[in-house]
Amino acid sequence: MFKPVPVAIGLRYLRAKRRNGFISFISLASIIGIALGVAVLITTLSVMNGFQREIRDRLLQATAHATVAGAGEDMQDWPHAVKVAMQDPRVAGAAPYVDVQAMLSGNADPQGALVQGIVPSEERKVSVLGDKMKTGRLESLQPGEFNILLGQELAAWLRVGVGDSVVVTAGNFQGTPMGAMPKIKRFTVSGTFAVGHNDIDRNLAVVHMADLQRVLRMGDGVTGVRLKLHDMDQAMTVARDLVYRLGHVYRVSDWMSQNANLYHSLKMEKTVMGILLSLIILMGAFSLVNSQVMLVTDKQADIAILRTLGLTPGGVMQVFMVQGSLIGIIGTVAGVIGGITLTMNLESILDLIEKIFNVTLLPPDVYYITGLPYDLRPDDVTIIACVALAMSFLATLYPAWRAARTQPAEALRYE
Repeated sequence: MFKPVPVAIGLRYLRAKRRNGFISFISLASIIGIALGVAVLITTLSVMNGFQREIRDRLLQATAHATVAGAGEDMQDWPHAVKVAMQDPRVAGAAPYVDVQAMLSGNADPQGALVQGIVPSEERKVSVLGDKMKTGRLESLQPGEFNILLGQELAAWLRVGVGDSVVVTAGNFQGTPMGAMPKIKRFTVSGTFAVGHNDIDRNLAVVHMADLQRVLRMGDGVTGVRLKLHDMDQAMTVARDLVYRLGHVYRVSDWMSQNANLYHSLKMEKTVMGILLSLIILMGAFSLVNSQVMLVTDKQADIAILRTLGLTPGGVMQVFMVQGSLIGIIGTVAGVIGGITLTMNLESILDLIEKIFNVTLLPPDVYYITGLPYDLRPDDVTIIACVALAMSFLATLYPAWRAARTQPAEALRYE
């Protein structure tokens, strides 16, 4: 009794048992459509976020958050750069590195790869490569022994294992009496690693930094310094601050710029998938328009009586906006609860489906994962709920406007 008249009537229409059961069915279909769209969208985006996080984490297991490298020349003052970097509280670790694109030859066709020179004792400060060894140990890389660690996929392509020899042909040419010749050196495979990211396991080989410096005749120079940060999102800022303190010209890059194509494609996929799945919510909103139009037609006599009792056209419009908006709110709330519940239990549901149908939906040898990752983000849930509510509200405008235009005399003519 204390509610405004339009709100009270709108609530009554929502609760009342209608004479036309088809209208009730369409309203229920609208609620189910909105709820289904919201739930599916929340679950899908959460799974895509989970895969994106999984790819990022696996990629960063063997790569640095940021790098500071020489601009067109070797970096000679790297010990000073490492010391300055470690004085920054945002830096968790710093280590020098040397890398070169090379051709590797084993017992099969030659394969191109990135050969990276590291110092094993310093490498653990910036990556977890030492924990991802499948055979051998990271400490097997000792200066002067010319040992090499290969990604598991790369070793398979070269058909080599521990103890086999691999010939590394670097692209840096050197002058000889016979003309320009590439730099060639035979290394012994002392181990393999697998970080779970195909680009790394297929295209990375690791040697001791001193051995690679000797092959490339770099002296004490290095390619640059790799940084591991407490907050990876500050990678570019921290790297630029380090260059500013060093006072020289260096090339700065972070993990996002190094993998820009990958993350842009993942972001595009998430955006397109969100737009496509939003069509499910839009279908629920169209059903809401249909049910409201039919309700307005069914309630012509009621509208005419309310108008004769003094309810303004704006009040009539509010009645049907309240009723339609409540349908949208119910559908959205149900969808949010259902989407969160489905996402939290997705792995159990996946296991149940695999047991019932005796299939493997995510083979570990293909996806390098043993479960279905998800990342349920509150901001995504909020945006989805707001979009669903906005669509529902907009869907009530035309039917409510049509109800407000009802003329009492015309509506009651045949009553």
